[in-house]
Amino acid sequence: MQQRIQIRQMNISDIPQIQRVARESWNATYEGIIPIDAQESFLLAAYSEQMLTRRFEQSILFVAEADGRIIGFANYSQMRECGEVELGAIYLLPAYQGKGIGSSLLKTGIKHFEGVKTLLINVAKENKLGRSFYNSKGFKAVDEFDDPFEGVIVKTVTMVLEIR
Repeated sequence: MQQRIQIRQMNISDIPQIQRVARESWNATYEGIIPIDAQESFLLAAYSEQMLTRRFEQSILFVAEADGRIIGFANYSQMRECGEVELGAIYLLPAYQGKGIGSSLLKTGIKHFEGVKTLLINVAKENKLGRSFYNSKGFKAVDEFDDPFEGVIVKTVTMVLEIR
């Protein structure tokens, strides 16, 4: 049976489910790339209730929901005067990847920011699945840098999508 996926803006009551999605998708995505203790340290800080409340207040988060359960989310910064928006993250539970849900989260974000000219994201160079997704959507790599991350260095690529 086909599940109906709904994309909507985050509610503050979604925090526990977003934390679950972040943990499961991070652990699956970064296994073998970022040590588990560094992942856990990051997740505790970046996805704490306090930090997610701050994100809720200061940025735009969309969630993907299936049968009343959050299965993914995307986090966007506010649009800058130059028409640039940063995509902080798109994360989906592994079982829901490759089904067009990430594309829907991306389209929803772009549509939300009327007048957006460029969308940028920083993605770990070794995150082949993520980079492949962004490449398939028209993002181009424009920079590469060493990102100090919880005691390890992560090679990171900045990718940009020009919006027409």
